[in-house]
This record gives sequence, structure tokens and C-alpha cells, in this order.
Amino acid sequence: MDFNVKKLASDAGIFFTRAIQFTGEKFGQVEKTELDAHFENLLSRADSTKNWTEKIFRQTEVLLQPNPSSRIEEFLYEKLDRTVPSRPNNEELLGHYMQDAAKDFGPGTPYGSTLIKVGDCERRLGSVQREFLQTSAIGFLTPLRNFLEGDWRTISKERRLLENRRLDLDSCKARLKKAKLAESKAAAVPDFQETRPRNYVLSASASALWSEEVDKAEHELRVAQTEFDRQAEVTRLLLEGISSTHVNHLRCLHEFVEAQTAYYKQCHLHMQDLQKELDSSNGDVFPNVFTGNPGHSMASGGSSPLDPASHVETDTLKIEEVQAPATGTRKAKVLYDYDAADTSELSLLADELITVYTVPGMDSDWLVGERGNQKGKVPVTYLELLS
Repeated sequence: MDFNVKKLASDAGIFFTRAIQFTGEKFGQVEKTELDAHFENLLSRADSTKNWTEKIFRQTEVLLQPNPSSRIEEFLYEKLDRTVPSRPNNEELLGHYMQDAAKDFGPGTPYGSTLIKVGDCERRLGSVQREFLQTSAIGFLTPLRNFLEGDWRTISKERRLLENRRLDLDSCKARLKKAKLAESKAAAVPDFQETRPRNYVLSASASALWSEEVDKAEHELRVAQTEFDRQAEVTRLLLEGISSTHVNHLRCLHEFVEAQTAYYKQCHLHMQDLQKELDSSNGDVFPNVFTGNPGHSMASGGSSPLDPASHVETDTLKIEEVQAPATGTRKAKVLYDYDAADTSELSLLADELITVYTVPGMDSDWLVGERGNQKGKVPVTYLELLS
């Protein structure tokens, strides 16, 4: 217990002494041992490397896992040295919901069968993303984390030791300077006409004491200088190792880019396969409708991009003169709201049922729709034919 108290008192004394040194250095009241320019450049380069590595690491984490709650959970599991439980990602969840919806709507219906195909594609995209995240975490994030939590902590520890050695060295320099100044004053020859012999004896004794103090201060200075030089060399070697860190991070960056390239390429291939599969099944989804334009899809914003020539052809039809055929009429469910562009078209509301049929000379992208006494052209991409 006594030892701990003494050590605590000693550490407190060193702390206050160094605090006084720092204050004196800030105000320029005491001398400070300066490091050479090359060493200062190494320190600056190391600080810059640490700061930018930390920013890149954090932002890459956000890129790979945008959910902050999930990032915190993964961090806690990592600190507890436990495996993070496997959970489906957003793409896999979407695919799962689509396939469940298809079972509810009926996998034999056009909408249900399409949901199954799109859902399967989304699940494949989720699997590709999971592989990309694992590859990026191992090949890119882990080396950055190892530098921040390993190499940089070692460098920081040695830098703190170097700073303490510098403060000890400066303290020894100040002590030697003070001892030499006192020795020079004590060694001054007294004036025997004005000084009594007893004072002369005291002066000689003080001079000898200060001479011993100078020798002791010089020895402490040599020891402090040796320790400082040794610590400076250790720190310099660690700082020069930052170049190797850059080379390692460069290799990891190339691997990260390759992983991203492979990920986006696979996603593109899956989406191309899905598009081809949907295009090939359009004729089954809308029979006798898409034969003229099998690759047609609904445009965003509720408008259908129609060929100008065919639009002119439909304008020649007078809707008010068109009569429903005796056979060939069908019921259709409206999928989306549609605002009529002119008086020849019929506005639609989602989920309502209307009667539709086609007439000779009409473009295959359009049908004639009737709702009560109202009649007009309607785009087939907004309809689900029921019978």
C-alpha cells in the first residue's frame, strides 16, 4: 500500500512538472528540443494517413450497411467475439414478399406468375449482394481496421513515449544550465578587502557543491539524451512503415474495386435475364394485344409512349360511332389511374371494372373501353384482362 501511494505521488509530481513545461513552451519561456524536418514530415504524413483511413473506413461501412442500428449490432457482436446472426437483406426480403404475394393472388395468373419471376430475381440479387458484402468486409474493411486498431495504436504509444523522453531531456538541459550558472557565481573570486575570511571559506565550499551538481546534471543529461535518441529511432522506424501501409491499402483498394465490378456485372446479367424472360411472356400475359409491339412497357408518370403513326391511325376512328361487337367483349380490371388526353379517350380509376373490345383498324396498344354510358380508347398496359 505504501508503495502504491509513493508511486501515485511520484506520478502526480511528474505530471505537474510536465504540465509546467508545456505551459512554458507555449509561452516561449523555456527551450524546447526540436525534431528534424524529415521527422516532422513523417509525423504529418502519419497523422494524415490515420485521419483519411478513418474517414474512408467509416464511409465504407455506411456504404455496405446503410442501417445504423445494424452497424451498432455488428459492432457489439464483434466486441463480444460472437457471430452475427444471419438475416435476409432488403432484396431477399422483397423477393420473399413477392413470391408470397404470388401464392395469394394465384401463380397461374399473369400478375402472380410475373411476381414469381421478379421475386426470384430479387432473391438472386440479394445473394449476390451478400457475397459482395462479405468479400468487401474481408478484403477492404478488415485491413483498414487492423491499421487503426493495431499499427496506429502502436505508433501513438511510441510517440507518447518519445514526447516524455523529450520533456525529460529538456528538463535535464534546464537543470544543467541552472547548475552551471550557480557554479559560475560561486567560483567568482571574493574581494578580501571587503569580505571576511569566513565568507571566503563558505564561498569555496559552495563552489565545490555546485561543481558536483554540474557533474551530476551532465550525467543525467547524457542518460536522457541516449534514451531520447533510442526512442526517436524506434518511432522513426514505425513512421517510415507508413509507406508499407499505403502499399497494402492500395492492394486492398484494387480488390475492393474488382469486387464492386463483379457485383454490378452480376446484377446487370440477372436483370437482363429477367427482362428477356418478361418480354418473352408478354404475349401470354396480354393475348392478341402485344403482337404488334411485344417489347412495349408502361412508361413512368402514367403515360404510354405510342408510335406517332399508329396514334394518327387511331385518331381517324370516331369513337362515338363505334358499336360493341356481338361477341368478343371482355371484362378488364384497371391497374392504374389514367387521365384521358382528349375526348376520344376514357379516363380510368384503379381497381374498377370496365368492358373492353377491339375494332378493325385500331392499334394493338389500345382497346375501346365502356363504363356505363361512357366510351373511349384505353391503353392496354393499364388493364388486366379477366375474361
